[in-house]
Amino acid sequence: MTHIMVDLETLSTNNNAAILAIGAVKFSNEDKAYDKFYKVVKTPPEVEGFHISSDTLDWWSKQSEEARRVFEDPTAAPIEEALVSFATWALNGTNKKDIRLWGNGASFDNVILSSAYQLCNLSQPWIYWNDRCYRTMKNLNRTVGLTRIGTHHNAVHDAESQAVHLLAMEIPLA
Repeated sequence: MTHIMVDLETLSTNNNAAILAIGAVKFSNEDKAYDKFYKVVKTPPEVEGFHISSDTLDWWSKQSEEARRVFEDPTAAPIEEALVSFATWALNGTNKKDIRLWGNGASFDNVILSSAYQLCNLSQPWIYWNDRCYRTMKNLNRTVGLTRIGTHHNAVHDAESQAVHLLAMEIPLA
């Protein structure tokens, strides 16, 4: 099995939110967090159907300067390119039926990422029944504290923090 913790930074909280950045980390009970992915996405998206919320833009204006740097990243890629890059990275050395995709909330990261693949007419690199919810595990294991790695609301830093936190819960991953 390949476990992947994904974190998205978005411009909305809707299922079809415009994605600002994709951060992910592969992890296992044996190897801990061992491989990272980070891609900033050009905004506004060039594909129709993505939602941008004024409330979320207002929320972003109140975040740290470090977190807001994502808006000025010169390496930002079109959404299709970012999704293809993520799929290539995720599938490296495995196949889609063996990927367990963890997101922070049953209705956020995984759902938005899946919606993006659909809007771009691309195949997502995991099977829907292998979606996993980090937020549920976090709420069931409140005695295990989260230690932040890097900048809060940087997608790859949040993904790594969440993966390390999940592993600290000492839950056998299957």
